[in-house]
Amino acid sequence: MSVQMNQSLSVDCAVFGFDGRLLKVLLVERRDYDPGTHLDRLKLPGAMILENETLPAAASRVLAEATGLREIYLKQMEIFSDPARVTGKELEWINRSHGINTERVVTVGYYALVKLDRRVVAYTTEKRAQWVEVESIQRLAMDHKQILSSALWYLCRDMQQSPVAFELLPRKFTIRELQNLYSAVLGIEIDNRNFRKKMLASGFLTLTDEREQGVAHKPARYYTFDKATYRKAQKEKMRLGFLNNWRY
Repeated sequence: MSVQMNQSLSVDCAVFGFDGRLLKVLLVERRDYDPGTHLDRLKLPGAMILENETLPAAASRVLAEATGLREIYLKQMEIFSDPARVTGKELEWINRSHGINTERVVTVGYYALVKLDRRVVAYTTEKRAQWVEVESIQRLAMDHKQILSSALWYLCRDMQQSPVAFELLPRKFTIRELQNLYSAVLGIEIDNRNFRKKMLASGFLTLTDEREQGVAHKPARYYTFDKATYRKAQKEKMRLGFLNNWRY
C-alpha cells in the first residue's frame, strides 16, 4: 500500500553554502513549470510531508533529494501558517503539482548548511538546481523569499552564539576564509586584527602544518575546528552556570 501524502503540511528548506567569498542558497525550478502562468520559476527545495514521517525526516528527505547528502546540519526555524500564504494560481500549482486537493498549506521552515565542493555542485547541477548568491535574490515562488529572509536571520543569530559557521567551511581553512564567511553572512566589514585575535583566543582552533598553495600572496596556515575542546568548554559552562544559580 502506498504511503499517503499529507495535503496541508509541508517543509521548505533554505540550503546555504559558502564558496569562499559569497554566501549562496540552493534554488530549484518548479515542477512542471509553465511560463504562461507568470509565476516565479525558482523556489526553495521543499515537499509535502508523508503521513508516516516526522517533520525532520521529511526535511532530511528533501535535502537528500536536492543535494545527495545525508546527515548534514539541519535546523527547524519557524512555522509559516498565514492562511493567505499560498492562494490563487500558487495554490492551483501546489494542488496540480502534488496531485492533492487542499485549500491551505502550512509549511515548516528549516535551514541547512552544506560544505560546497565539486561533488555537491556537480550533483545539484545534474538535478538542474543552482547555487545563487543570497544578496542577488529579488523574487522567489510563493512566500519563499520570506522564508529565506527568516532563515538568514536565524543563521546570523546562530553564528554569533554557536560554531555553526564551521559547517560551511572545509575541514581545513584559513583565518581569512573564516573571516570572509562571517563578513558574508553578517553583511559587515570585519577588522582583520581583532577578528584573528578573538578567534585564536577562543582556544577552539588548531593550527596545522599545512599552508595554502598556488596563491599570489604569502601562503596562510590552515586551521581546523576542535569540536572536542568546544564541547568540553560548553559542558563546563553549563555546569558552572547551574552551580552559580544555587543559593548557599
